[in-house]
Amino acid sequence: MPLTKIKSLGITDGTITSADLAAGVGGKVLQVVSTTKTDTFSVAGTTSLTDITGLSVSITPSSSSNKILITGFIGSAMGPSGNQTFYHLIRGSTEIAKADTSGSRRFAHTSAVGNVDALGGGSHTWILTPVPFQHLDSPSTTSATTYKIQLSGATTSNTHYINRSIRDEATTYYDGRIVSTITVMEIAG
Repeated sequence: MPLTKIKSLGITDGTITSADLAAGVGGKVLQVVSTTKTDTFSVAGTTSLTDITGLSVSITPSSSSNKILITGFIGSAMGPSGNQTFYHLIRGSTEIAKADTSGSRRFAHTSAVGNVDALGGGSHTWILTPVPFQHLDSPSTTSATTYKIQLSGATTSNTHYINRSIRDEATTYYDGRIVSTITVMEIAG
């Protein structure tokens, strides 16, 4: 489309707002922001919510009636085997999209279990588990909004690893490294 046509539509900076769309076209993607974490991260002995450094993204919605679709995955490993890591989706400083509490159960957005061989009962310290996450949020704002992933442990006796295996040996082809991502998309209301 020629630049003069774009300007006549009121689009001067390449951003399309829901006001620029015809009536009845809600659900269109207006903007996409993504972060890919390529380095590794680890934290030991915590049941508290802890930031995964480098796994956050900020977006400024063009309308308070628009929604934000958050998607991504986390490369997870943990030791000792048989323990659990919980992953929490955070908007600003508020945890969102979490399970209902019941008794003393832990609650989160998603989780991963320690690297245990279900058949033999042994530990495979070279395993990485991709943990997907997704949520459609209604932040009701036009201010810059940060989304991030935090983790917490089931107990204080385990170490949580991101983008690397527990063993993380450089001398074997089993111990790979992967990336984690978080992507947010503004969806017209």
